[in-house]
Amino acid sequence: MTKPNVQLLLTGNELMAGDIVDSNSAMIAQQLKELGLEITRKVTIADDLALLVNEINLLAEQSDILIINGGLGPTIDDLTALALAKATNVELAEHPQALDHLTRWCKRRGATLNAPNLKQTILPKDCDIIPNKNGSAVGFKVNHLHCDIYCTPGVPNELKTMLVEEIAPDIAKSLPSDLISDVTRLQVFGLGESVLQKMVDEQLPDWPDNIDLGFRAGMPLLEIKLTTTSQEAHKQKHIWEAKLVKVLGDHLIARINAKPLSLADHVLSKIADQNLKITTAESCTGGLIASMITQVPGSSALFEAGFVTYSNNMKTKLLGVPEQLLAEHGAVSEEVVIAMAQGALERSSADLAIAVSGIAGPEGGSDEKPVGTVCIAWGSKNSLQSICLLMPLSRHYFQKYVAAIGLDLIRRELINSQETPLYITERKRK
Repeated sequence: MTKPNVQLLLTGNELMAGDIVDSNSAMIAQQLKELGLEITRKVTIADDLALLVNEINLLAEQSDILIINGGLGPTIDDLTALALAKATNVELAEHPQALDHLTRWCKRRGATLNAPNLKQTILPKDCDIIPNKNGSAVGFKVNHLHCDIYCTPGVPNELKTMLVEEIAPDIAKSLPSDLISDVTRLQVFGLGESVLQKMVDEQLPDWPDNIDLGFRAGMPLLEIKLTTTSQEAHKQKHIWEAKLVKVLGDHLIARINAKPLSLADHVLSKIADQNLKITTAESCTGGLIASMITQVPGSSALFEAGFVTYSNNMKTKLLGVPEQLLAEHGAVSEEVVIAMAQGALERSSADLAIAVSGIAGPEGGSDEKPVGTVCIAWGSKNSLQSICLLMPLSRHYFQKYVAAIGLDLIRRELINSQETPLYITERKRK
């Protein structure tokens, strides 16, 4: 069996006008790639009924799978259902499953089920419903001209869940096993794409051609994907994964088995395993580390307090940092961040602390401490460590990266890592 021909139809005046940047097609392509499939054609058209009908017929005739994205909402310019009904020459009808979904969706939110909303239940007769866990409009599927057509919402988080949980598994059922990709994902922190590629080239120069190695950059975690599309490659992939894991060392955060977790998720999981609590003392990150921690459900059991002490006066008043220490060494110093961490530990009764103080810029630097200088302290009351790094990044990325480094340093302490991370090797202040 040859690979199915997959095509994509994007709809919406906003897309055509540039008011919305298309990210959905990339999401769809990435999900299909994990099935060993590629999009052969992508078409974007405005909200015009005649154009939609014509394009649906044209693409369906040329493809085995057609994914239509957008046009499922309650407004007059949401035309996908009507266009598909006309293209397939069937009537529109209220779909009981779609009505039940919408009724329950409105009830959960205390919303009134009105006429515009009910438009989302009027679908091509006898179509199959695709559940939408995150939104009011269900997706739906029909077969037309021997082509399976999947109609999906334009809202990215709705589309993503529908792709992962409904559409990809449905497509996979019709594919032979030797066509389906096997994908392993690894989360990494502190290594960029070019550095990773260089490490692989130098340490694993005989990397096999039938195991595709891909990188997806992210902030703060980078994702590595090992993809195979043959039985022979499937069998040897675990050997090469083990070799890659050895190369990555403690820069490896986790192997992704389901939904990717955040760096804070991984750190808090280890803190919970050891029955500990954590606190933060932040200056240049303005509470970002605490925010990353509290985004994790259940974090209140592990994190009771954090301190944002932006001025020297507040460092002294709230954390007890001695004025003499600030005068002698300056706020951006290892001595001060250690004192901040000690103060946070004493006042919160936590077991672990992260403290940061730095110069985020674009102003405020000096020859001795240029913009991008940051000092970090981490650890427990009896075992605090500190480091000063230089990271000349934009203010936004500086804050995000510093916050992530603080969490990673605690993670490394919790796993008793003896390895020096690359960001310290490369960024440590002399």
